[in-house]
Amino acid sequence: MARTVWDSTVGKKAVMAVSGVIMLLYLVAHVIGNLKIFFGAGEFNHYAHWLRTVGEPFMHYEWTLWLIRVVLIVAVVAHAVSAYQLSRRDIKARPSKYVHVKPRASYATRTMRWGGIILGLFIVWHILDLTTGTVHSGGFQEGHPYQNVVDTFSTWYGNVIYIVAMLALGLHIRHGFFSAAQTLGAGSRTRNQALKTVANVLALLLTAGFVAVPVGVMTGVVS
Repeated sequence: MARTVWDSTVGKKAVMAVSGVIMLLYLVAHVIGNLKIFFGAGEFNHYAHWLRTVGEPFMHYEWTLWLIRVVLIVAVVAHAVSAYQLSRRDIKARPSKYVHVKPRASYATRTMRWGGIILGLFIVWHILDLTTGTVHSGGFQEGHPYQNVVDTFSTWYGNVIYIVAMLALGLHIRHGFFSAAQTLGAGSRTRNQALKTVANVLALLLTAGFVAVPVGVMTGVVS
């Protein structure tokens, strides 16, 4: 049954929708945690340490954090694979261009695929920068996330990479939230406008929240 559902177009869209909702919930929690940086190094570093001790003593040190990471990895992979396969299926179903010009789609819709690629590359860079420290500038300090964040956003390229990725994220959420709602059966004539409004507000708040951190470092508010 699982294979039958996965092989169907509807099944792949459902996987995209569910995995997208999981990532969206994570992003909401993540941006709230990120904004703690404006309350100083002590509180931000304490929050980062708390993430590793959630669930103790029932859960061992970092077990909950690794559980969250595994769920996110599965969600990202499922989202990317289903998106790629749906894209290939769409191309095969219509290999030639339409005779009549299709109505102009929104900017977010037309850039969903490229936005997804940008976000995928950003996730790899973000992990190598602030989790493993492999590409980190200024000397990565284990257990000092506040200083690591300041180091990253003290470079022009760190700011450019992050802000471009967050703008792509905003467009992705704006279109993806509404599409997921339609796939999961939440849409209707009476609710569609409200869902579009929620999608726009979520995209705006998350983008602004994430971009606030590099802007805070650049302006000296966070130092």
